[in-house]
Amino acid sequence: MKKLTFLLVGLIAFTITSCSDEDPNINVLPGEQMTVAPVLEIPTVSDYVVIESIADDLNTSENEEIIGNEELEAGSLTWSAADSEYNGEIRYFIQLTPAGSDFVDSARIFADGVTDLSKSFTFGDINNAMNRLNKLLIANGRPGIQFDEANPIDARIIAVAAISQSTIFSEPVTINITPYEVIIVETPVLFLVGAPQGYYGLSAWTPTTALEMRYIGTAQEIIFEAYVKVASGDGFKFISDQADWGSLSGNYGTIGGAQDGNLQDDGGSGDIKIAETDGDGLYYVQVNLTTEKYKAVKMNWGIIGAATAGGWNDETAMTYDFATNKYSINATLSAGEMKFRSKNAGQFIYNDDWKFNVGVSDPTVTYNGGAGNFSVAGGTLTLGLIVNFDGTAVVSGL
Repeated sequence: MKKLTFLLVGLIAFTITSCSDEDPNINVLPGEQMTVAPVLEIPTVSDYVVIESIADDLNTSENEEIIGNEELEAGSLTWSAADSEYNGEIRYFIQLTPAGSDFVDSARIFADGVTDLSKSFTFGDINNAMNRLNKLLIANGRPGIQFDEANPIDARIIAVAAISQSTIFSEPVTINITPYEVIIVETPVLFLVGAPQGYYGLSAWTPTTALEMRYIGTAQEIIFEAYVKVASGDGFKFISDQADWGSLSGNYGTIGGAQDGNLQDDGGSGDIKIAETDGDGLYYVQVNLTTEKYKAVKMNWGIIGAATAGGWNDETAMTYDFATNKYSINATLSAGEMKFRSKNAGQFIYNDDWKFNVGVSDPTVTYNGGAGNFSVAGGTLTLGLIVNFDGTAVVSGL
């Protein structure tokens, strides 16, 4: 009997130890229920109007800058504590839904819950939640949110037990929210695929690794550019995605092989060959998908400025090495200022001598018209310029 009593005591001790709250790997009450629901207090503010910040991009009186209230605190919600059988940690979330919809579709103001019994929020927080709610409603075939109008919204608190994830809800209160729609404009993309990929460490004519062009479009036109090494005989095309040939939604090439600047979106379109006349070199390529046309010119870069032999009137030509994609010049310079410029490309594309120049900017690029001049102390210098596919530049020797 003494031995049996000892074993029973041991089993009881083991059971108590196994149910200890200190072991995070054991759900002590997997069937735990919430026993007391939180009670959401009627907020002191029940009408929320979100004002969108608008930049004065046009700098006109009709388009004055508007400083919105997205970052300002809109208010707070307060509720009483919930309780559960386990008496462990409980987290609270604020949930929104169209009034009277019984939370069939809902959005939380915050993804992460709080353990406090109140939570403040900004106008931006509730606007983002309303935009998420709108997407969910539309995806489920229900009427969406009315933007720029007051929407009656039911708000409630969800209390969630940290261990079992059992939930219980407060009774909702109705508030009014006037949100604005957050419109995300996706930047168009276009890729160059063809023989030139081989000069950039890639396999030629591999669409899944096609070179992404730089988007320079406007509200009216979809335009891309690239600065690409092309040798005589090299062909390429423009494609919509980095995807297999059969999955492309856009495949732009020549019409019947004619090298006349016109494009067609067709898998049977011909290769574009821009170096047949001027030979190997670095070419500037511009594509307008709105008009389905392209332009290309072999770039001639030089140095220009008070420090150079031609002053600010004439470029002194640099020499291009195709293998290294580098322009270079050994020149005797005066003390003064200078820049790098490709007048011929600027004239051909924009009728503007200075459209393509490289000066002091961060990052160093060919298309920053506001870039400053380089200061030169004078002397004989070996200058170098590399223009990358995306128009960024590397300058050496200064």
